[in-house]
Amino acid sequence: LPQLASAAKAKLCEVAELATNEGIQMHGGIGMTDEFDMGFFIKRARVVQYSFGDYHYHLDRYARQSGF
Repeated sequence: LPQLASAAKAKLCEVAELATNEGIQMHGGIGMTDEFDMGFFIKRARVVQYSFGDYHYHLDRYARQSGF
């Protein structure tokens, strides 16, 4: 179960990074203002990405538990 949790967290971080970067690119500077919902989602996604270990931590943990 910890191995699958690490795999899920690593994938979540990867997808959140891609989605928020695309949102910033698509909406430009207005995407980071408090008047636009995209800024809210970007800030929350960044917090989730770094809570309880980031992408690299969970990818390494998954590899260790898989025997690599």
